Amino acid sequence: MLSNKKIECPTNLLKIAKEKKNITAGIVNAGMPLPMHSVMESVKENLIVPIFIGNKEEILKSANQLDWDISKYEIINEPVENNTAGIAAKLASENKIQIIVKGHIHTDILMKEVLKREYNLLGKQRLSHIWHMTVNKSDSPIIITDGALNVLPNIKTKMHILKNVVNFSNRIGITKPKVSILSATEEVLESVPSSIEANEITKLAKEDNINADIFGPLAFDNSISKKSAAIKGIKNVVAGQADVLLVPNVETGNALVKMMIYFMGACAAGVVIGGKVPVVITSRSDEAQARLASIAAAVVALN
Repeated sequence: MLSNKKIECPTNLLKIAKEKKNITAGIVNAGMPLPMHSVMESVKENLIVPIFIGNKEEILKSANQLDWDISKYEIINEPVENNTAGIAAKLASENKIQIIVKGHIHTDILMKEVLKREYNLLGKQRLSHIWHMTVNKSDSPIIITDGALNVLPNIKTKMHILKNVVNFSNRIGITKPKVSILSATEEVLESVPSSIEANEITKLAKEDNINADIFGPLAFDNSISKKSAAIKGIKNVVAGQADVLLVPNVETGNALVKMMIYFMGACAAGVVIGGKVPVVITSRSDEAQARLASIAAAVVALN
């Protein structure tokens, strides 16, 4: 059942990212072959100029294994893994890097530093994570949020997540995204709390005049299948053609994304948005093409 399909970085995302030039990226705890490979590919695609943070000896060793000359790039030698995140956050606060890319470091350690107020990396919006999902490199994406950062967001937090994803959608050329507020049902039921929240978010979005078509609750099938929506008699502009799935909790988003990756060979480009600096927090098991796509998504997300 697991897919053997080769994961491919989406061409449209790369194209949009390439329109920005000389984006400086801090690579946090660089020095392992897989993250180094994705950084090398990002440099080849003219997406970023890296600053490597980590054990200099390991960084040079990994670069040599890839036959990649990194002599013209800055290396900040920090052999203690947990100290690298703070260095990256400080560089971002000083505008010396424009995006932060997770290397071989735990996500919670990295994000703990990014969230510290002393670095002033938080804006008015709550941080949230988006996954830009494609199966083939020429696909239009479906965006899933938030399946990595906000565990059980309340309605207020979900409004931040919604605004963040609409902004990102605009940046990839979707001028008025169709957003499904996901639940297990298209009916508002007291026994399904996510359906009540979805209905409330739909109302609040209209009051806030968010530039998107937003509707919920919708179940997954009614969100992405016109046939399913038609059979159930669901008639609205989002049903069956959603660009964005706003999930009720982190488990739902994480499971959807991982199923697409492992059953369909999808490319998951993941990035934390809403702050002053986009943060790439790929899994340590992610393949190089997904890491490349995630860096491209971070470049696109830049203000």
